[in-house]
Amino acid sequence: MKQENIFLFVPNLIGYARIIFAFVAFYFMPTSHLVATFFYLLSSFLDAFDGHAARALNQGTRFGAMLDMLTDRCATMCLLVNLAMLYPESALLFQLSMSLDVASHWLHLHSTVVKGGESHKTIDLSGNRILRLYYSSRTVLFIMCAGNELFYCMLYLLCFGEGPEIFPVHLGLYRLVLWVSAPIAILKSLISLVHLVCASCNMAALDAAERAKKK
Repeated sequence: MKQENIFLFVPNLIGYARIIFAFVAFYFMPTSHLVATFFYLLSSFLDAFDGHAARALNQGTRFGAMLDMLTDRCATMCLLVNLAMLYPESALLFQLSMSLDVASHWLHLHSTVVKGGESHKTIDLSGNRILRLYYSSRTVLFIMCAGNELFYCMLYLLCFGEGPEIFPVHLGLYRLVLWVSAPIAILKSLISLVHLVCASCNMAALDAAERAKKK
């Protein structure tokens, strides 16, 4: 039987496209804010399709899960680096956001894999209720991720203008979307903190269990 080429699975091809679009976004970020935002959001939007393709085609893989998570984390981190340069007075907040995002997802993924899961989206349904809802409801996950990305993108766009005015509120489009997405972004950061605490507890429990076996 011919061995499957994991690298050419449809979800992974979508992942490669996301990386290319993200690279294009960051290339244009210093010079063309609308082009940069379009390609960044396109890369983020495709995140909703790689998981669907993996389930529909039975092509879920550990490599795909890692590719998905690393693309998400690296893309968001690069955008936050740009925001830290555009808003130097808030650089510390962006640095903290980057650190929390990377640390929480990495530790959560590591603890999940050690426990036998294949992805950072594999959740023990007997565990934390917040994370259970976050990962078991695709609608909640999509709203959280989309709102978070829109918040950061609007911060970027506001450096270049308010956008088209929206009636009857008489606000620029970018600022209006920023205000709508801000609570979602804050909530997602709190969920990342829950991620970090739960993953730390899981790792400590695994360590304690292994030490107990050796006694």
